[in-house]
Amino acid sequence: MEIKKISILGLGLIGGSLAKAFKNNNENSLLRGKNLSIHGFDKKEVLKKVFEEGVIDSFSEDVEDCLQADVIFLCLPVDTSLHYFRLLIEKLKDEQIISDVCGVKSIFQNVWDEKERNGFYIGGHPMTGKENGGYENSDPYLYENSIYILNENAKDYPIIDQFIKLIELTGAKIAYLTPKIHDIIVASVSHLPQLVSVSLINSASLKHSDKNFFDFAAGGFRDMTRIAASDFIIWEDIFKYNQRNIELAIDNFINDLLQMRKAINKGDFSIIHEKFENARIKRDEIPKANKGFINPLVDIFISVKDEPGVLSKITTELFKANINIKDIELLKVRDGRGGTFRLSFETNDIASKAKQIIEQIGFNAIS
Repeated sequence: MEIKKISILGLGLIGGSLAKAFKNNNENSLLRGKNLSIHGFDKKEVLKKVFEEGVIDSFSEDVEDCLQADVIFLCLPVDTSLHYFRLLIEKLKDEQIISDVCGVKSIFQNVWDEKERNGFYIGGHPMTGKENGGYENSDPYLYENSIYILNENAKDYPIIDQFIKLIELTGAKIAYLTPKIHDIIVASVSHLPQLVSVSLINSASLKHSDKNFFDFAAGGFRDMTRIAASDFIIWEDIFKYNQRNIELAIDNFINDLLQMRKAINKGDFSIIHEKFENARIKRDEIPKANKGFINPLVDIFISVKDEPGVLSKITTELFKANINIKDIELLKVRDGRGGTFRLSFETNDIASKAKQIIEQIGFNAIS
């Protein structure tokens, strides 16, 4: 089988990034430079924008037009993806591939196994993302160095090598899991962190007298709660279809917190010390090259005078050096005197280079 045309249903953060990655890397592709044609399906206003930017080659508001492709990617919320999955798998041709990028896998595999159909289903889940969704936040490098999980049974498909070459265009690394094991694992490493991030924000959104707790939050709190800004629309279906595994992950998390609470109450800090050491050792087991949903940013703080053009001067110099600012915030300001900006960068090396440039143009920068 030769993959010549793909269809992407849903051109938001994940689908849009997938399309951009395919476009960017197609000329030097592992598919030997053969041009891929990308067909899009989404809302009319989204399709128009994506097409005008040259990210897709064709589009349609009729979902069945997607069946003209060799590979179909479902990049919509889970329930919507399931709806189109049920519709399309009944009309697949012999060698067509249908895949999805959803955060739950068992429900799709169960639907596939219950149907008589042609073609191949390869369930997929790229372990990457951003706290903000939508096509406007899509990025051709979103998948770079991320883990792209595929259903274990797909390893035996005769078309799997071509599909892997397609995914490798995004810069992702392939891993295989059964749908059941996938849903158990992501409940702890993806779904639970989302809930914890939301809970951290809600539990700390307090005031004592006239003091707002968030006024004293530092970089660690921001990094841990970055994904609390995620859209609930994406998560609602995931919580519904992976309910039991998520409940178990929450129970394990609560039990661990309760153990530490009990130790603090008794003044038994040896237990807390053991927890810290255990966490430190286990955290080092996380592959450092893997890019995940939360990519902690590196902050530098810049003291500036209250005068026009200050921020423009800093950002212009960083632009000239091809340094990308991932986040920016005015932390505090005193009228007529000055204030402090927080600039965030992707890595320590980039932040260090930015700090050097900022200091060279006369500002005081603290990392």
